[in-house]
Amino acid sequence: MRVNNGKNLLKLAVAVILTGLVLASALFPPAGGVSYLMARTADDLAVSARSVITEPAPSITTITDRNGEPMAWMYEQRRVNVPSEKISEPMKQAIVAIEDRRFWEHSGVDWQGTARAAVTNFVSGSVAQGASTLEQQLIKNHTLLVNSKTEAERRAATATDYGRKLREIRIAQDLEGSMSKDEVLTKYLNVVPFGNGSFGVEVAAQTYFGVPAAELKVEQAALLAGLVQQTTGLDPYTNPEGATARRNEVLSAMESTGAITPEQAKAAKDAPLGVLEEPQSLPQGCISAGDRGFFCDYTVSYLNEHGIDREELARGGYTIRTTLDPKVQENTQRALREQADPQAEGVAEVMNVVEPGKDTRRVLAMASSRVYGLDANAKQTVQPQTYTPVGNGAGSVFKIFAATAAVERGMGIDTSLWVPRRYEAWGLGSGGAAGCPEGMYCVENVGNFPSSMTLRESLARSPNTPFIQMSEQVGVDGVMDMAVRLGMRSYTEEGSFDGESSVQEYVSEHTLGSFVLGPTPVDALELSNVGATLASGGRWCEPSPIDSITDSNGEPVELEVPPCEDAVDPGVAGAIANAMSEDTTFGTAKDAAAKFNWDGKVSAKTGTTESHQSAAFLGFTNGLAAAVYTYNDSPTVTQLCTTPLRQCWEGDLFGGREPARTWFSAMRPIVDEYGGMNIPELDDDFLQGTSISRLPNVVGMQEPEARRKLEEAGFKVESQRASQTGEPRGIVTSTQVPGLLLKGGTVTIYVSDGSAKPAPPRTTTRRPTSTWTVPSPSEMPSLEELIPDLPTPPTTGGGGGGAGGGTGGGIDIPGIGRIPF
Repeated sequence: MRVNNGKNLLKLAVAVILTGLVLASALFPPAGGVSYLMARTADDLAVSARSVITEPAPSITTITDRNGEPMAWMYEQRRVNVPSEKISEPMKQAIVAIEDRRFWEHSGVDWQGTARAAVTNFVSGSVAQGASTLEQQLIKNHTLLVNSKTEAERRAATATDYGRKLREIRIAQDLEGSMSKDEVLTKYLNVVPFGNGSFGVEVAAQTYFGVPAAELKVEQAALLAGLVQQTTGLDPYTNPEGATARRNEVLSAMESTGAITPEQAKAAKDAPLGVLEEPQSLPQGCISAGDRGFFCDYTVSYLNEHGIDREELARGGYTIRTTLDPKVQENTQRALREQADPQAEGVAEVMNVVEPGKDTRRVLAMASSRVYGLDANAKQTVQPQTYTPVGNGAGSVFKIFAATAAVERGMGIDTSLWVPRRYEAWGLGSGGAAGCPEGMYCVENVGNFPSSMTLRESLARSPNTPFIQMSEQVGVDGVMDMAVRLGMRSYTEEGSFDGESSVQEYVSEHTLGSFVLGPTPVDALELSNVGATLASGGRWCEPSPIDSITDSNGEPVELEVPPCEDAVDPGVAGAIANAMSEDTTFGTAKDAAAKFNWDGKVSAKTGTTESHQSAAFLGFTNGLAAAVYTYNDSPTVTQLCTTPLRQCWEGDLFGGREPARTWFSAMRPIVDEYGGMNIPELDDDFLQGTSISRLPNVVGMQEPEARRKLEEAGFKVESQRASQTGEPRGIVTSTQVPGLLLKGGTVTIYVSDGSAKPAPPRTTTRRPTSTWTVPSPSEMPSLEELIPDLPTPPTTGGGGGGAGGGTGGGIDIPGIGRIPF
């Protein structure tokens, strides 16, 4: 027995000596050798961990609509960091009483407890006791929950060895000089996990009791403080007895420290646990946003592309106020479901609403006929169909790109265009309509049209041949360039067409004349923004879902966004907007507009692909721009039919049907709140065309000056000699232009060769040799001789017929006078 006692005493002495050496090496590291290396490593770790302590713990990011109403939450750890004043005093007292009762006295390290634990751990051969202060626990939890990104780092943060304890001791001491006790306690309560997915006291209070941390009562605070020891084993929902016992242990500790009276302790112990029927949770991600899920996904994607990646979003505790207008969103969603069954096989309809603006471009709504969700059997989807290129194209909507390019080069919206039934074009690739000669692109109209139509009539009734001619005049590159400038920016991205090249490269390389007929996949958000660009005086801005962002401290966060730019001249934009305004009065969208009592102006264009696999409608006013896109969203290549929307073998879907109906149904209830039914103003110069109305007047100029003026205005110049004009040599005497003159076209100037103007032929004027003399009455012919068929004048009773009797009739004969009868 004595021998055993002697051995135990020896072990104890050795433990005390070694503990002292360990603590001494930690506090006063000697120079040289392994001890120096250990000390150096500890110093480096201390510096690294101190930098981590200053960082906020991961917290919940909240995404709201424009009114501040939450629609989704993103988080890695469900935590809301709160300041000290938003944590109740009983909560602070409870955690100190049970976890570190000498917290307010020690300097970051409880040396008495550390020595006791060191001896116990040495004797046991492992780290069986921690004796950790709140400072040390804060360091451990911060390293584990905030700084550790890999599994190896997490294992190191929880390792049961002396190295970790030494690091915690050193950092804990350093914290005393940089943080107050209340700051340490607040940070600890914000970091520590409390079970059931809750991190930090604010979320824990909501999870178990449905109250903020500032309102926690004594018994509630005691329960939460007890959970810190073992969140799973003491879960009040799975182990209420264990949770109650631990809570009462905390209450006893609070009584012993004087935080509460014995009476308060007894009353709290007698109280039920009082937790919610089930732990309160918080949905994570856009799946909780319901029909706003597509908008939420777009917001996350937009932020990821503009400086806040998904990992940072889940950790940063941001408050993101989006531009989503609930009323616009609700009407958009309603209209889509009116026209398209969300469970229809292989057909989806999407719509985006954008607010025009010259400095910003706010997305007001984004929706699909499909339900946002994960149930594939119910045809639900989370695919980004509302803001990525999908489908088989917007059809004739793309004709506005050729029209805009032509108007920019001088065509007027009242310019008369040739509308042949069939047109064969050179330089636009090959193929198209049946029987097309090799090396040519051929197109035919669908339906009967007059032989000539103005540009505005052509946009309203949508024949194909005039727009193929425009593509020929401005070039496929010109049409594609205009599409990109106005808003189809994804067409420049590599791999956007065939996985390798961009749409722009592919179209240009193959000189696809069909591009103007809209056969390429469409991003419906970009198409909506095309309308917004035209409504904004030709100024392009990137569509944005962000109204404002603040970080976890409430400070504003700025994103890196591209600047707005002038895509086309305001006059061009206004001309196209007005040229598009007749689609709803006598064009392809007339019936849809009437159905929803649209009695004002709107710029609009319908579109349908030749295959009837997709159709679209683009419409805009000064205050709203939106595109509706209906397409086959299944891998099966089938056509689409109308009323109801469905897959079929012989398609009859057109842009003026469901797409247009959806647009007017959605926009009619909200248009008055966004400026009413108004469109951009029209500059009269664009009626007949700026190439004519703004063609420089060069008559009377010297030929070099005239040529320079015309070339600066964007025209080619040809000269012809004019003789016998009477003007000095080299003077421009007149100009000649083709029937349809666009910029880049040729103006012919006629230049005098200096030859004299021929004299006019000589004429002689003779005076008359006789004059007309009025004959005397006796020489005058009778009335019957002058007018052989003169009827006999009627006689009237009561009046005499002699001289001075009555007022007889008569006739005036020039040069003779009045002859009575």
